[in-house]
Amino acid sequence: MTDRIGQQFGNYRLVSLLGQGGYAEVYLGQQVRLDLQAAIKVLHTHLTDREAAHFQQEAETIATLVHPAIVRVFDFDVQDGMPFLVMDYAPNGSLRRRYPKGHVVALPQIVSLVKQVAAALQYAHERKFIHRDVKPENMLLGRQQEVLLSDFGLAALVHTSASLSTQEAVGTLSYMAPEQIEGHPRVASDQYALGVVVYEWLCGARGQRPQSALCLRAGLCHGIRAGQPACPRPGGAASCRAACSKCGRCTQVHHGRCAGASARYAHRGNSRCRSTRKA
Repeated sequence: MTDRIGQQFGNYRLVSLLGQGGYAEVYLGQQVRLDLQAAIKVLHTHLTDREAAHFQQEAETIATLVHPAIVRVFDFDVQDGMPFLVMDYAPNGSLRRRYPKGHVVALPQIVSLVKQVAAALQYAHERKFIHRDVKPENMLLGRQQEVLLSDFGLAALVHTSASLSTQEAVGTLSYMAPEQIEGHPRVASDQYALGVVVYEWLCGARGQRPQSALCLRAGLCHGIRAGQPACPRPGGAASCRAACSKCGRCTQVHHGRCAGASARYAHRGNSRCRSTRKA
């Protein structure tokens, strides 16, 4: 990885590395004229002039997404062939850092998180946007601990580059819906991914799936079923299934309904779970 600390992208000097993933590196940037900080996402690709023009067109579209639960993109450019985005800085990290792998999250907290993410997805879906990479790493925490969904369309945006267009699938395999694995994502694919996240929070682990798109496609063709992790909640698997049926079902069993309905089902499921516990 190239050390870019101290470099300037647009009007921002890179101060520190915040994180990195398969598509990009994220830096804390300091505005050179004003006392302002932002997150600078430098994509792992080098664009031709034609690709750069397409990137700017797509980034301009993504920047139109303005919602309380979406990380705002307010500038972008291509510098020496490297595309970058300037975004709101979320200082409290991601939900992956807040709830590491193996961590079981309390159901009321899950409902609160799902409602915020579902509201962001509903807003985007109504505007014909598909996120394509819904996962805890892309759910950030703002200054007031609010959830901010990040990287809208980034997985597809990176594939602006011809050098990356041969990758097997756009997104993160562990959270992909079957149709997305086959290369045909739709808004319901985001809801499916959110359902996988809910299951992971409920049980502390995702269901076992093959680790390559090729193996997963073969599995889908032959109808294999993913293994399910043991549920650590009181009551074991039955408790987990009940919670999933009332909360997680809003995204996977109801795969294809709008994300707004996901939030309503999650809220209703939490109320029913509270009623059951009182009884």
